[in-house]
Amino acid sequence: MKLVFGAVRPCTPTISKNIVATMHYYYAIASNNNKRSSSSCELMRSLEISCSSIKHGALKRSLATQSAKLGKRWMEFQGLNNWEGLLDPLDDSLRSEILRYGQFVEAAYRSFDFDPESPTYATCRHPRSSLFTRTRVGETGYKITKNLRATCGVQLPRWIDRAPAWMSTQSSWIGYVAVCQDQREIQRLGRRDVVISYRGTATCLEWVENLRANLTNVAPNQVGSMVESGFLSLYTSETDSCPSLQKMVRAEIERVIEMYGDEPLSFTITGHSLGAALATLTAYDITTTRENAPMVTVISFGGPRVGNKGFRSRLEKSGTRILRIVNSEDVITKVPGFVFRDDDMASKESVNVATGISGWVQKCVEDMQWVYADVGQELRLSSKVSPYLNKRDMATCHDLKTYLHLVNGL
Repeated sequence: MKLVFGAVRPCTPTISKNIVATMHYYYAIASNNNKRSSSSCELMRSLEISCSSIKHGALKRSLATQSAKLGKRWMEFQGLNNWEGLLDPLDDSLRSEILRYGQFVEAAYRSFDFDPESPTYATCRHPRSSLFTRTRVGETGYKITKNLRATCGVQLPRWIDRAPAWMSTQSSWIGYVAVCQDQREIQRLGRRDVVISYRGTATCLEWVENLRANLTNVAPNQVGSMVESGFLSLYTSETDSCPSLQKMVRAEIERVIEMYGDEPLSFTITGHSLGAALATLTAYDITTTRENAPMVTVISFGGPRVGNKGFRSRLEKSGTRILRIVNSEDVITKVPGFVFRDDDMASKESVNVATGISGWVQKCVEDMQWVYADVGQELRLSSKVSPYLNKRDMATCHDLKTYLHLVNGL
């Protein structure tokens, strides 16, 4: 066994010409009260894909071609073959889909009330009917059918009730479920798509949960399949007034399948940072508890490690497809815990390894429940390829906008 310390070689960056003709993406900062730095402004300007030099007829033909391609091969783009042949170089249709799902995560961030002085702190600032409009996502063809909340399961001292809201808020709005309702979009996609979108860490108690890095069994009857304690707590904890995120998701999935189960249907679960971890847990929950579940795909951005090899094995056997989008300079993707790789995996040029790890060291790490395993198919990016990014700024390297910028430039 070998212990991985380094980063994986980035995918070969190739600037696509076709993507220039597909669409414009604008990413705005969520709070109008925050002043933009010059580097942020440069990044925002770089995120607009210009098509001014493309003739209108050529643009329409390009869009029509990609739409037809997506509709006929949607299962392939959802990971049926683990995105074989689509990642290096990055396929233009897949790039557009990744950016589209990234916008659903952006909408979750922009909708969250981050102001601890606000009476609506940690809730959604917009009604479901106008959330996409108010967050400047625009017309998606999807309708939000369920708001989702996550609850911290850490045992809190009694005095916490008198603490400020930013410290004591136990349950908070974490994202939403949206179902594609527009018939033209359904035709373009080749199926009715259901999106579950999660934001990243925002509250004090969510940070506390993030730090609970020891592994625990994902369920009492699934010994050996282990996940990070804090992530599982946020997914399964509940209060007298708020059901768990797990129960809310299961109920909505049941309702959607009952309503649309007789037609082509897919579940695409997307999230950033903590949201990426919750997306993985949600996919696992759907595919391991339901027989004949529709196709379930995770598109995750900047996600931390979630579980061990047992968890990864059950996830793979369940048929869940995961596309993990990772920035080599993003430290969050390298935590928690350690990863041991088998000799055949460690021998690849794409990883840097330290050999000669003694057996007793490995056993100690395993006994402490700190040995994790990466899941799914990886799309590796690097901040180093963009002149707009500060490679030394950890926050910038982890920012969702950075991820979307890098995907756009591959």
